[in-house]
Amino acid sequence: MIKSMTGYGKAEAILETGKLTIEIKTLNGKNSDANIKTQLLPKDKELVVRQMIAESLVRGSIDFFMTWEPGAGSAKQVNPVLVKEYFGQMKEIRNNLTSYRAANFGDQARMDNELLTSIMRFPDVMDNSRQDVVTEENWPVVEKAVKEAIQAVNDYRSKEGEALYKDVTSRVRGIMELEDEVEKLEPERVSSVRERLQRSLADLEQKVDPSRFEQEMIFYLEKLDINEEKVRLRQHCRYFLDTIDSEPYPGKKLGFIIQEMGREINTTGSKANHAGIQRLVVRMKDELEKVREQSMNIL
Repeated sequence: MIKSMTGYGKAEAILETGKLTIEIKTLNGKNSDANIKTQLLPKDKELVVRQMIAESLVRGSIDFFMTWEPGAGSAKQVNPVLVKEYFGQMKEIRNNLTSYRAANFGDQARMDNELLTSIMRFPDVMDNSRQDVVTEENWPVVEKAVKEAIQAVNDYRSKEGEALYKDVTSRVRGIMELEDEVEKLEPERVSSVRERLQRSLADLEQKVDPSRFEQEMIFYLEKLDINEEKVRLRQHCRYFLDTIDSEPYPGKKLGFIIQEMGREINTTGSKANHAGIQRLVVRMKDELEKVREQSMNIL
């Protein structure tokens, strides 16, 4: 069964210091384009995750997210470099204020303590996100959650693929049925073309050689013959149905088959010379366009 390129998966890894939530969102795309949108993964593990995504999700625009929720007892870390920078900058600003320095000259220690206390309230100074969330020790747990999220995406894609399969296959069969209707109108089309030419000659009041007229008629009708287009269109439709049933990832190939189907339908329309057939061709084009739109999301 085919899969859609649209998918979503979520999983959680419970670690000693808190909870790691992994989310993966996918959309249709010509190639595999994985975007790792997190700074929680070490570089070596990011490469591992990219490989897992490429092997399992195959194709599409893929966004990978990680969010971290620390546990209640998780200790926060202080960024000493940032504290020193803030302290130095604020102390310099304070000392440049002449009136403030003169009024508080005798209480330098108290002012420094107050300044340091204020700095420690800055959110980026005491931030537990600076911890190494993913480590070698907890990587097996994180890796298991990544695989669960990927599997959830594949399950979602499979479910969406069922709906896609039903839609596009029914429309392709519908095109074949419309082609059957075209074939029913073919004798009427040939007869109407012949009658139209005969009326035109009658209006000109010209006598013609019947055998020569028949030769010219055959030549003219051969130019308007759509038998080859009908045969090829049916072949392409059957090839579409065979491909979607037999290949695990048929999306790209289906796109090429749709192009060929469109070419035969367009040629039929240009040769039709019959109002009823033209209406059927318009309906076939409409169905094929819907197939084209849906197939762009088939993996």
